[in-house]
Amino acid sequence: MDARPSPLHVMAGALIDGQGRVLLAQRPPGKHLAGAWEFPGGKLEPGESPLQGLARELREELGVAIDPSTATPLIRVPWQYGERQLLLDAWCVTRWQGEPASLEGQALRWAEPAGVDALSLAPADRVILQELLGLSH
Repeated sequence: MDARPSPLHVMAGALIDGQGRVLLAQRPPGKHLAGAWEFPGGKLEPGESPLQGLARELREELGVAIDPSTATPLIRVPWQYGERQLLLDAWCVTRWQGEPASLEGQALRWAEPAGVDALSLAPADRVILQELLGLSH
């Protein structure tokens, strides 16, 4: 019998604006991978569907409301950070209400996917960037 805990399910939103730029958030000091850039999102709560969790996280983190029916799955990335196993579940979001704002003190920036330095991203988020770059070709 496998005694390992199931992976932590983490949602990530690739918010893509009308110019094709993506929104990145910087992990705040004191958090795991502090200073690294990532696609906004966070942990799924017990009983939440992935889209409910994504909508909640983007509302809590950025103050935006998404219509879950307009979000499309991008990629699911199983990842291991030391002892911690994650399932990073990334979705493309092209429509939202409100202007994304830093509600948790994190730096935010819009960037062309091709102009993002992959090494500035959290390692698991680099896989999301690669997937986005593949879509744009």
